[in-house]
Amino acid sequence: MKTAEFFATHPVFSLDEAVTALAPKGGRAGAVERLKYHLETGTLKLVARGVYAVCPQGIPVDRFQPDPLLVASAVRPEGIFSHHSALELLGVAHSVWHECTLYVKRRRRPLRLDGTTIRFLDPPGPLRAKDKERLGTLRVERQGRFVHATGPERTLVEGFRRPPLAGGLEELVRSASGFSTLDLHLLEKVLKGYGMASLWAAVGWFLERFRQDFHVPEKMLETLAQQRPRSPHYLHRNSRGGVMVKRWNLIIPKALARLGEPDEG
Repeated sequence: MKTAEFFATHPVFSLDEAVTALAPKGGRAGAVERLKYHLETGTLKLVARGVYAVCPQGIPVDRFQPDPLLVASAVRPEGIFSHHSALELLGVAHSVWHECTLYVKRRRRPLRLDGTTIRFLDPPGPLRAKDKERLGTLRVERQGRFVHATGPERTLVEGFRRPPLAGGLEELVRSASGFSTLDLHLLEKVLKGYGMASLWAAVGWFLERFRQDFHVPEKMLETLAQQRPRSPHYLHRNSRGGVMVKRWNLIIPKALARLGEPDEG
């Protein structure tokens, strides 16, 4: 592949990708020399060790900010984007969030990139088994590059599990309410994978809240309610005060309680 063609189809790439695609004379050392030339001419920007971004014409290198999600994917191609990053990739994120998260097999230090922090997370313990690690994930296209992300069902569950990574509870609920559809069977499988009563209740509350949007039958809500905590539980454990929702034994922040009334069945 010619260098110009490679740059046109790889807005962010790793050195390994360049070596494979360009196959220069001298192998890896030859690729480094070729990329060094383009760094000096302002065609490329070095964003992390062994990771490059192609600078659009007319934009100075020091003012160019590459897509953090593409940078993260170039650093860890096997990663699975999660939480707010997944909401963004799925096209429903309600607000801009300056933190990117993805699950990786080999954890590394956070990478700070032009105001955005990329965090490389350990896969969640309950889903580390080989038959569960890809549960509820899918491939998403981002500027011509396909990346892995948690799908709507798993993103919803894991957002309730760790709200700060999803931008907070209000951001999670507002964003997730924008999903075009939810696979209720898959959602139940993810909940069983985690086996946490608080998550069954949180998802149940959400589905009841947006029952008509996601065509949730009463039988599904009854199944979820059977798994709720035995005693009242804060939707976010660090919260204080709120509104008690008896069916789910959940104490909901007042801000969420004002988002609207549950859909009538």
